[in-house]
Amino acid sequence: MKTYFLLFAAFLFTISSIAQEKAEPWFKDGEAQIVPAFENQADWIRTDLWVETTFDTDGDGKPDRMHVDVTRPIQTETDGLKLPVIYESSPYFAGVAPETEGAFYNVYQELGDVSDPIVHPSVTRRGERPIISNSQIHTWVPRGFIVVHSSSPGTGLSQGSPTVGGDNESLAPKAVIDWLNGRAKGYTTPTGNEEVKAYWATGKVGMTGTSYNGTIPLAAATTGVEGLEAIIPIAPNTSYYHYYRSNGLVRSPGGYLGEDVDVLYDFIHSGDESKRAHNNAKYRDDEIIKGIDRKTGDYNEFWAGRDYLNDMEPMTSALFMAHGFNDWNVMPEHSFRIYKKAKEMGLPVKIYYHQKGHGGPPPLPMMNKWFTKYLFGIENEIENGPKAWIVREDDDNNNPTPYANYPNPDAEKVMLNLIATSKNEGILTVEKTKKQGTRTLVDDYHFSGDSLAQLANSIHRLLFVTPVLKEDLHLSGLSKLHIKLASSKPAASLSVWMVSLPWNNAPDAKITDNIITRGWADPQNYKSISESEPLQPGTFYELSFDLQPDDQIIPAGQQIGLMIFSSDNKFTLLPKPGTILTIDLDETTIEIPVVGGTEVFKKAVAN
Repeated sequence: MKTYFLLFAAFLFTISSIAQEKAEPWFKDGEAQIVPAFENQADWIRTDLWVETTFDTDGDGKPDRMHVDVTRPIQTETDGLKLPVIYESSPYFAGVAPETEGAFYNVYQELGDVSDPIVHPSVTRRGERPIISNSQIHTWVPRGFIVVHSSSPGTGLSQGSPTVGGDNESLAPKAVIDWLNGRAKGYTTPTGNEEVKAYWATGKVGMTGTSYNGTIPLAAATTGVEGLEAIIPIAPNTSYYHYYRSNGLVRSPGGYLGEDVDVLYDFIHSGDESKRAHNNAKYRDDEIIKGIDRKTGDYNEFWAGRDYLNDMEPMTSALFMAHGFNDWNVMPEHSFRIYKKAKEMGLPVKIYYHQKGHGGPPPLPMMNKWFTKYLFGIENEIENGPKAWIVREDDDNNNPTPYANYPNPDAEKVMLNLIATSKNEGILTVEKTKKQGTRTLVDDYHFSGDSLAQLANSIHRLLFVTPVLKEDLHLSGLSKLHIKLASSKPAASLSVWMVSLPWNNAPDAKITDNIITRGWADPQNYKSISESEPLQPGTFYELSFDLQPDDQIIPAGQQIGLMIFSSDNKFTLLPKPGTILTIDLDETTIEIPVVGGTEVFKKAVAN
């Protein structure tokens, strides 16, 4: 009998040991933890396939198929383990067009002139199967997620055509998510009939990525596809109009002067060479060229169809936005407008803003908790508590400060008036003084905004500043300009910067030291961004528009400056110098979002 019990105990110990050694996800403090058995890259199963979509954009009469790769732990094969998916899609995985002279629009032209044609470079496709990309895998596979990538339509080995924000770029990731849930078909080859099943997937999917790769998660989410539980878009382009235009003005993204939708199309079109002529004729040379309207810059049906804010009604995914306040490529309004709408819709939302430029994900623990909550169902309360996490000026990106919301709920609009003290300079004050009259500025793109902000005086800009701050002043939200102006010509650019003075030219100056926020507009669109009309020289027009969202603490000892000028040589078209803008100071104001409101502002500038 004693021997029997010893044998039985040994059997139970063996069974217990096997159970303990079985590899499966585990969680601590609400986060998926690294599983040693999932870390061995040699054991990862890496395969690729083609998922059939519901559209045909390359004109061959067959549904386009998207090239997809999968990286999963071996236990999904040997142990029957099913896991959720982290998914990233991109038009960039197979390479982009080389730098080519003439591939960008010439910006040295008068507003309203027809732009000269551009050169169209070709992409040489790169990459090896089955690996489309190695992004995300080292972070998420060891933590018990499967990682999936796909090339967007008309790029890499995906069929179809790029449309730069067209419907197929939303439906393509939807098809991949449908395949992960057994609702769409996947095949071993781009043209064959041998199917591939996602038997290792739970059906729950999270998407993330930066820039264009951050746009695609939002595009997928707007389809309402079942299974896309959570997204973390990082610096996403949420509206191609807001990327290439600003309040009716033809305005380039920072660093890419002269870029437009057709330029980006050429940049990413790395798909099947035999289909490129068809794609170019139908999409680039017809739909895009006709739709972008570089002549007026007006918002139209083409732009409306590439604005994801208009498509959000079906969206159910939990949204965690991330962006930089000093991203002058994909500007911070892109994330804020979507966050605001998702919050109004009652979706689970959070937003993370840092003080740096393009890109920059939330801290990994926050991303981990977001995906762990919505893909594994672990109750970690990440959806509760502060909705906004903002990195303060001197902090590391991994150390954001929590706030109840963005903008800061304690922020109130403070209206500042313009009082002239000399020909082109003056002060910003909450006091209203009548009979200020008008002041003029002369457009000259040879003077950059940076240089204009540092000049003691200049005929090429107006500069109004607050008194020196005696205390730190916290701004949070949108500043809004109300302006009344006249132009000496039928068309002119309007550029507005809020700056922190004195300007810091030191090599180690922080990105937050000088520019607070910026905005641009076309006075011809004083009625709306969809309707423009030539200005009658000498006639005054009134318009209002928001500057880019910001959350910044302006330190004591600085002055807040409002600078008004015309052509911005880093962003706008650059006509011949000489256009004169006349500003009615009595009818021009700037509203700034001050945490604590007017009394806090008055205290900060008190003598």
